[in-house]
Amino acid sequence: MGSSKEENQRIYEMVSLFNILGLCLWLYLASRGLSQKTGLYSSLNIVEGSVYVNGTASIGYIDEDFICATLDWWPPTKCDYGTCSWGSASLLNLDLNNPILLNAIKAFSPLKIRLGGTLQDKLIYQSIGDQTQISCDQFVKNVNDMFGFSQGCLPMSRWDQLNIFFTNSGAKVIFGLNALNGRKIGSDGGAVGAWNSSNAESLIRYTVNKGYPIYGWELGNELSGSGIGASVAADQYATDIITLQKLVQNIYNGFQVKPIVLGPGGFFDVNWFTQFVYKTSNSLQVVTHHIYNLGPGVDNDLVDKILDPAYLDGGAGPFKNLESILKKAGTSAVAWVGEAGGAYNSGHNLVTNSFVFSFWYLDQLGMTSTYDTKTYCRQTLVGGNYGLLDTLTFLPNPDYYSALLWHRLMGRKVLSTSFSGTKKIRAYTHCSKNSKGITLLLINLDGKTTAQVGVSVENGTTNEVLRLQETQGNQRTKFSRMSQYPGISGYTKEEYHLTAKDGNLHSQTVLLNGQILSVNSSGMIPSLDPMKVNLSDPIAVAPFSIVFAHLPSIQVSACA
Repeated sequence: MGSSKEENQRIYEMVSLFNILGLCLWLYLASRGLSQKTGLYSSLNIVEGSVYVNGTASIGYIDEDFICATLDWWPPTKCDYGTCSWGSASLLNLDLNNPILLNAIKAFSPLKIRLGGTLQDKLIYQSIGDQTQISCDQFVKNVNDMFGFSQGCLPMSRWDQLNIFFTNSGAKVIFGLNALNGRKIGSDGGAVGAWNSSNAESLIRYTVNKGYPIYGWELGNELSGSGIGASVAADQYATDIITLQKLVQNIYNGFQVKPIVLGPGGFFDVNWFTQFVYKTSNSLQVVTHHIYNLGPGVDNDLVDKILDPAYLDGGAGPFKNLESILKKAGTSAVAWVGEAGGAYNSGHNLVTNSFVFSFWYLDQLGMTSTYDTKTYCRQTLVGGNYGLLDTLTFLPNPDYYSALLWHRLMGRKVLSTSFSGTKKIRAYTHCSKNSKGITLLLINLDGKTTAQVGVSVENGTTNEVLRLQETQGNQRTKFSRMSQYPGISGYTKEEYHLTAKDGNLHSQTVLLNGQILSVNSSGMIPSLDPMKVNLSDPIAVAPFSIVFAHLPSIQVSACA
C-alpha cells in the first residue's frame, strides 16, 4: 500500500507540473496571438491584475462634449529655447480652407474650442465705424513689451471668416476677452484699476448683430494669483466678472439661450480662487484653471515624469481643491480645465506631440473627471509642439485619436475605479456613451510587462445571467475567467488597443489594433473600429499601450 501511495503522489506531482507548464504555455500563446491580431509587440513578462468598478452610484458627471481644444494668437515669430514652433497657427493667419482641419473638428460633432491665450490680454478688436481707431495692426515682436510682443488687433473681416468656419465645422466657441484693457500695470506686475469693457462690448454687439453663435465669453488669461506677466486681485476680478455678466445679459436680452460667462483662466491658487468664487457666486457659470504640471518644455525629464505613477498622482491637487471650494461655496458654477498643455513654453517636440504624451493626456482626462470637472481644454488644437494636429501639415498627432476615442466612448457618468496587481496600470471607468454598459480606460506605463486584466464590478450584472461572487470580502460580479458559468460565453466586449509605431514612444504615428491610423487623400478622419473579444477573457494590456474596453452587456445601477 505504501509504494502505491508514493506512486500516486509522483503521478499527481507530474500532472500538476504539466498543468502549470500548460498554463504558462497558454498565457504565452495568448499573448502572442493578441500580438499577431493587433500588432502589439509581445511580452514574456506577464502580470495579472484586477480592475474593480463600483457601479452603485457615479462619483462625477462630465459634459457631453467634455473634450475641448484651444486656438491661440501667437504669431510665427513666437519662439522658445531657440525653436519657433507656431508657424501659421495663429487665429489671425490659420488656413481655414484646409480640409483636414475642418474634418478633424467635424469628427467630434461637436468640439468645444477656446479662443485665447497669453496675447488675448494685448488684443483689441476693430470697431466698425469708430473714427478714433486709426489702424488695426498685427502683433509685432518687441522684447521690451509685456509678453514680448506689441499690442495686436483683430480685424472684423477676420472675425467674420473665423465664425463662418466654426459654423461650418459645428464647433462650440468660447472666446477669451482682453481683461487688461483700461488698467495700468505696476512695477510688481499688479494690474491697477477696473476693467474697461467698452471694446469687449463692441465685439459682443457686432457678434450678436451678425448672428454668430458663441457658447461662452471668458475674461482674461493667467492673471490669477501671482499671474503670468501681470496679475489682478481676486476682489477686483470678481467685480469685473460681474460687469461682464451684466453686459452679456443686456446684449443677449430676449435670447432664449445666452452664452455662459467663464473665468479666471489662470493657474490655481487656493486663497485667490476661494475669494474669487465666493464673490462671483451668482455671476459666473464656469471657473476655469490651467494645467502645466510637467514644467518647462525644455525639461529633459518630461518622459520620466509622464511614466511615473507617483508624479501623475501628484497632479490631482488642483482638481480636488477646486471641487472642494465649489462645494463649500454652494455655487452653481462648475469647474473646467480651460487650458492644458502639460509642458509650458510651447511643449517639447517629439514628446508633447508624440505617442508618449497620450499617457499624460488620457490620465489627466480620467483623473479630472473623478473630481467632477465638466470640460477639459487641450492646448492646442494646432500650434506649438503640443497640438492635437501637426502645426505644418494638420495631420492628426496620436493625442487627437486618443481624444476622439474618449469623446465617442466615455459617457457622462464617472464610476469609482481601482486597480490591483501593479502600480504601472492607470484605470478609469465611465458609463458608456450612447450605448449600454460601461467603458474602461487602461494605461500601461510599463515598457516590459503585459497586464492580463480581469474586471470585477460591484452591483453589476450581465443581463441577469451572472451570479455575484465573493471577491476580497466584497460582493462583486467577476466577469473575467467565468466561462464556466452558463450564458457568459456568448457575450463580447469591444477593445481599442493604441500603440506607437515600431514601439517608439516618440513616434507621431499611432496604431489602433495593429493598424496605422491616417487620413485619406481627401483629408477624411479614419474610422476607429474595435476588435471583439469574449467577455470572459482578460483584457491584455501590452507594454506601453492604452486600451479602451467597451463592455456593453454589463449593467450597473449607476448607469441606469
